[in-house]
Amino acid sequence: MRGTALAAALGVVAVLGFQGAANGFGSDSLDDNGLPRYSASGKARGPVAGKVHKLALKPKGTGKAVLAQQDTKPFGLLGVTWTDPAADVLGSIEARTRNAKTGKWSQWITLEQAEANLDGKRPGMRGATEPVWVGLSDGAEVRVGGDAAALPAGMELALVDPGSTSAKKPGDIKADPAAFAAPAADPVPPTPAQPPTVPGPASTAPRPEVVSRVQWGADESLNNEGPIYLPGAKIKATFVHHTAAAAPYECSESAAIVRGLHVYHVKENLWRDLGYNFLVDKCGTIFEGRQGGVDQPVMGAHSYGWNSESTSVSVLGDYTSAGASPAALDAISKVAAYKLGQYDGDMNGTTTLTAGATQTNFFGKSFTAGQTYEFKTLSGHRDGFNTQCPGNSLYPQLEALRKSGPPAALQVTNVNGEPARPGASFQTPGPVSLGFGTSTASSLVSKFELLVDDKSVATTAGTARTVSTSLTSGSHQLQIRATATNGKVSTSLPVTVVAEVKDIKFVPVDPKRLMDTREGLGTPQAKVAGGTSVTLQVAGGSTGIPASGVTAAVLNVTATEPTQSSFVSVYPAGTARSSASNLNFTAGQTIPNLVVVPVVDGKVSFYNHAGAVHLIADVTGYFTSSGEGATHTNVGPTRLMDTREGLGTPKAKIPGGTSVTLQVAGVEGIPATGVKAVVLNVTATNPTQSSFVSVYPSGTTRSSASNLNFTAGQTIPNLVIVPVVDGKVSFYNHAGTVDLIADITGYFSDSAAGAVHTNIGPTRLMDTREGLGTPQAKIPGGTSVTLQVAGVEGIPATGVKAVVLNVTATNPTQSSFVSVYPSGTTRSSASNLNFTAGQTIPNLVIVPVVDGKVSFYNHAGTVDLIADITGYFTK
Repeated sequence: MRGTALAAALGVVAVLGFQGAANGFGSDSLDDNGLPRYSASGKARGPVAGKVHKLALKPKGTGKAVLAQQDTKPFGLLGVTWTDPAADVLGSIEARTRNAKTGKWSQWITLEQAEANLDGKRPGMRGATEPVWVGLSDGAEVRVGGDAAALPAGMELALVDPGSTSAKKPGDIKADPAAFAAPAADPVPPTPAQPPTVPGPASTAPRPEVVSRVQWGADESLNNEGPIYLPGAKIKATFVHHTAAAAPYECSESAAIVRGLHVYHVKENLWRDLGYNFLVDKCGTIFEGRQGGVDQPVMGAHSYGWNSESTSVSVLGDYTSAGASPAALDAISKVAAYKLGQYDGDMNGTTTLTAGATQTNFFGKSFTAGQTYEFKTLSGHRDGFNTQCPGNSLYPQLEALRKSGPPAALQVTNVNGEPARPGASFQTPGPVSLGFGTSTASSLVSKFELLVDDKSVATTAGTARTVSTSLTSGSHQLQIRATATNGKVSTSLPVTVVAEVKDIKFVPVDPKRLMDTREGLGTPQAKVAGGTSVTLQVAGGSTGIPASGVTAAVLNVTATEPTQSSFVSVYPAGTARSSASNLNFTAGQTIPNLVVVPVVDGKVSFYNHAGAVHLIADVTGYFTSSGEGATHTNVGPTRLMDTREGLGTPKAKIPGGTSVTLQVAGVEGIPATGVKAVVLNVTATNPTQSSFVSVYPSGTTRSSASNLNFTAGQTIPNLVIVPVVDGKVSFYNHAGTVDLIADITGYFSDSAAGAVHTNIGPTRLMDTREGLGTPQAKIPGGTSVTLQVAGVEGIPATGVKAVVLNVTATNPTQSSFVSVYPSGTTRSSASNLNFTAGQTIPNLVIVPVVDGKVSFYNHAGTVDLIADITGYFTK
């Protein structure tokens, strides 16, 4: 760790953080169980006692000393120590060892003098070199020289036997690989600074798998002082080290190397414990270093002058001439991201550290004790100290490593505009919008997700900084999960949001046009281009809909004059658009669909996937938590009108420019009074020319709003929620003649017995193309599939009276129709979608729920079906 100006003056450059292996293990170094003598294998639980053998160096004139080449007891790690910790060795200290397998002597290894006070000034301390791991050896030789100055007294060679696992029986060895073994419960001695019962801060980055001290065989009898913690209890930087190695090591030896370092640091350096906080090997295994808790801000002894505000991770091996392995780099990234993520640190950022000592770093930069200096949050040892550590090849790898972590400093900044505070609880009537931030550049983030009670409910782009949803009643934990372009994931700390959702009731309004891109109404006068969205104000202002309390709007949306096949999605403005679509069309087609869309900030957005298209939106009502409005009651589906048969109206096509009126109140179980609106699935069939149909309250002035648009010979349905004024509704046909069919599925009234509405989604519940919700297969003609809707995707398991689904038929092999009906009931003659071969067509459905399921019937051919839920009704 230490590289002094004196050493530099002599031409000796400090190379090592903690030195490492010079020799590997051979087959004849295995113990009786076939395990390498020093491979503690993170599999073996329990302490492994190490031993230190000492041999005195013999002075050989001024400035020189030697230990003659000789046999020794088996050892795996060595270092040289002397009596006065303040004394400098003004020359080189070199050692070589004999491999216990081959009998060959290694090359001379230069030992770096260690800084004496890395763990503070402690009684009985000796001066020392960094330890060198040499593998299983049984011979040693040392030479010291290179300067005429007197050498410090009491120089000794310390040979560390890190302990063998040979005393353990095979049954005592756990079979799990160390990197994936369950963490052992390490007792942490209590200290005034940080009682062990207090968990460390939660991190935005995942906690990596760590081989605990118990698992790598730490001899805790060496540690009788207990850990100490950072004075400010905050980690501001991570320093990266290497331990160096003159020859490759096997990963089965890694735990023994860690044990050897532990013994040397405590017995020879007289530190309270192993110096490093974490160690990683070339296979990516992470070892817990200094005791005190993986999740705690433990003070280590690793970077002289900077220990009180940092943590450390050291890579086993020498990275002077070759870089660290991808597995080792990934392990460094995981450790650094986790530890910095506990304190909102950014691995790719900078921080300010206060110097604890006056010194110069490897690059000649001077530091003065007590002064503050800027450091990269992920720094190399050489950035703070005069050493080559972590090696000339690993050090440049740190630049890419800084960008290898998950999005950093991820946090929720506000909830519904109110600044987020740690531990605070926020209130909402249902809608909630979260602002969030990260210090990672947007270009490095692929997406953000909103988690509600650990479940992803919305996804937005890496450039976004807000996301919204609607909550059900109760207390919820909300978090932001960010995914970097490298695939790494971080998660913000949670905020608590308590939703008190009042009964959501429906308020019908006379149909009113809010948007027409052909005329510039509501949005600019232009087609909506592919891949873009336009946003419409639906609540407040001149819309006639209240500015507050509105939870959802009911819009009849029409796509017209599209330049190519595409789809349109309608979603709450400011939220992440889901995969749900509301209209699907081909070039030149005009097609409408009813949409019930949640309203979070008074606006809704309309996305067009491809080409360019004009969009029209007519409002027919809204859902509100203000206390006013009507409740919903399921009926049917029951056919109320069929002009082909004279049901409800005379038996005749409706001529262009005329209307027919249908009595809806007081028939088929619908109350005679109190009905505010009816839910009708209206189908136009046998039209003689292109036209449109408008459904409106009888006795009122018809607006420009349309509900169905069709061409000659086309059969097309659309759901309509139409206000009821005098117990009747009217149907207007613009041109040609057409037959009309109307099936009722429910009504809204002032009855207290009716159901109230809850917004969710839009969320995809079923896709037969992918096997979502039902088996992965087209639905054959004459058969039904059943979908569970209660108790899934946030829908209550009980009490659901009806669900609001946008159902899309695609890839049909022939002309057919689909009916959606309550599972377990007899299907009526009502249809919800009508289509021809190859057509893709959607329609909104409000379907009663009897046993928690709904069924989908296809009449002929085969067809794929998709169902997206936007809300449900409960008592």
